[in-house]
Amino acid sequence: MFKAIILLKRREDMSHSDFKSWWLDEHAPKAAELPNVRKICFNLAVDGGAFDGVSELWFDSQEDFEAAYATEIGKAVAADSMAHLSARERLFVTENAIVN
Repeated sequence: MFKAIILLKRREDMSHSDFKSWWLDEHAPKAAELPNVRKICFNLAVDGGAFDGVSELWFDSQEDFEAAYATEIGKAVAADSMAHLSARERLFVTENAIVN
């Protein structure tokens, strides 16, 4: 299983509350439409941190992840993100569960 972690920083003109509303109410349903996504978890950070949110997306492979974002839905999801963010950092990780 392939996992992408994406660190999100809201635009300077957005409040934390506005970011939360956009991310969870507007963006999340769009992200859920990504082809072949297996699981999505959005983690809202406490206001005042270096980042405002951390998303976790699971796919069967990195190829599936890249293919999903190459679709019209994927391009729309990425464009929606970039319209609301001042920074986005992607990390591709290997999960090592210590306690389940």
